[in-house]
Amino acid sequence: MFLSIKETREAIKKNEVSCEKLVQHYLGKIEANKHLNAFLEVFSQDAIEDAIRIDKKIKEGNAGSLAGVVVGIKDNLCYKGKKVSASSKILEGFTSIYHATVVERLLQEDAIIIGRLNCDEFAMGSSNENSALGNVLNPVDNSRVPGGSSGGSAAAVAAGLCLVALGTDTGGSIRQPASFCGVVGLKPTYGLVSRYGCIAYASSFDQIGPLANNVEDCAIITNIIGGFDEYDSTMVQQKLPELSIEKHNNKKYKIAWLKETVMNDGLDAEIKEKALKTIEQLKAEGHTVEAVEFPLLDYLIPTYYILTTAEASSNLSRYDGIHYGYRSPNATDLESNYKLSRSEGFGKEVQRRIMLGTFVLSSGYYDAYYSKAQKARRMIRNATKKILAEYDFILLPTTPDVAFKFGENSNDPIQMYLEDIFTVQANLCGIPSISLPIGKNKEGLPFGIQLMADSFKENELLNFSEQLMNKSLVR
Repeated sequence: MFLSIKETREAIKKNEVSCEKLVQHYLGKIEANKHLNAFLEVFSQDAIEDAIRIDKKIKEGNAGSLAGVVVGIKDNLCYKGKKVSASSKILEGFTSIYHATVVERLLQEDAIIIGRLNCDEFAMGSSNENSALGNVLNPVDNSRVPGGSSGGSAAAVAAGLCLVALGTDTGGSIRQPASFCGVVGLKPTYGLVSRYGCIAYASSFDQIGPLANNVEDCAIITNIIGGFDEYDSTMVQQKLPELSIEKHNNKKYKIAWLKETVMNDGLDAEIKEKALKTIEQLKAEGHTVEAVEFPLLDYLIPTYYILTTAEASSNLSRYDGIHYGYRSPNATDLESNYKLSRSEGFGKEVQRRIMLGTFVLSSGYYDAYYSKAQKARRMIRNATKKILAEYDFILLPTTPDVAFKFGENSNDPIQMYLEDIFTVQANLCGIPSISLPIGKNKEGLPFGIQLMADSFKENELLNFSEQLMNKSLVR
C-alpha cells in the first residue's frame, strides 16, 4: 500500500483511500502472512471501528497527525483492556488496566493500533526463539530468525503488516532485528521516551522506540511518543526541540568509526566490505571520517549482562504466582507455589538470567561482580562521551553477521549473547543509536549500519541518517 506516513497522509487528503480501507488492507496482509507468527493478537474489530471513527474526524477536519497510520505494538507495552504477556506463560491471561504512555500518545494523534507483536520472553533474546508463543519467522527468509527481542515488530514492518511498529531496546532489541529484516530502527536517548506501561526487563537500560521503513517516520513517531511524562521519574525534565527532517541537508559532519568493530575478525566479510565502502563514500562526500580506537570493546558484553541480569532479577521477582499471572496447578503449599509457578511460568532463558542476576547480587559476590560492572559502565560511558565530544557521530556495524538460521545459536548462550556486541554500547551509555539498512549479501539477506550520537542529539542523528539514505550511501 504505502511505505511512509507522508504518503499515507497525502493519499487520505486526496481521498484516494480511507482509514477503513487501509485497515482492511493490513488485516488482509496479516491473514496472508499468519505463518510469520508476528502478531500474537490482532485487534480486528477495534481497528475497523477506530478507522470508521477517524474517517469521520478527517471529514470534520479535526483528525490527529497520525490519522490513517496503522501501528503494531510489542507485547510488553500496555494497552488498556487488551492482553499483555511479554510473550511469557507467566503472564498468560493478564489484561492491562491502563495505557502505556507511548500508546496513549499514539491514540491521541489518531493512530490505529492493529495488534500486539511477538517478542522474546520479557525482551530477553536476540533471535525471537525465546517466546513462549512460538518463533517469529524472518519475512526475507523464513528459515532464519528475525532478530530479537523486537522480532515481531521488525518482521511486521518488513512484511508490510503495519506501517510502523513500536519495539523496546535494552541492548539492541530494536536495532538488531531492524538489521536482520532490512528496516530502520531507532533507540532514543534514555529518558527521552517514557517507560511507563512498559513491562520492565532492566530499568536503567530499557528504551521504547520505533521501527519503520524510513528515517522520517522514525522522527515523526519519536516526536509524538517522546517528551516529559510525570509517571516516569527517569524522564528528561526540560522541553526538547521538535525533531524535523531536512530533505536537502548537505551539512558536513565529523564521524568516528570504531576500528575494533569494523576490523573485527568476527565480522562478516560482506558487512565489513560494505562498511569500508560506506566510509570511503562518506569521505568522498566531504565528511571527515576517521578511525578511532575503543579498547573497551571486550568489556561491553560482560558489563551489560551482569547489570541487566541483576536488574531483571529484581524486576521479575514480582511474578510469584500470587499477585497475578500464572499459578502452578501442582502447588500444595506457599513454598511450592513460588517454586513451581516461577519454574513452570518462566522459560529457560529468563530463568538463566534471573539466576545469574541473583548470583551477582548475592552476599560475597556483589562487590566482585555487580559493583565492578557499575564501575566498568562508567568507564565505557566516559570513553564513548570523549569520542562524541570530538566527533558528531560514531559509525559501526549493527550486527556481526546477517540473520542466522533457527537453532544455530540456541544451544550456545555465549554465542547468542555475542550477537549484541555492537549494540549494547549505546544502552550502557544511554545515548541514541539508529540502524540503517546498508545493503544485502549475496544470498539477499539484509544487514545494517549503526550510528550513535551524544545524548538528546536525535535531530542531528536523524538528519544525517536521512542524508545517507537520500544519497544512496547505505543502499
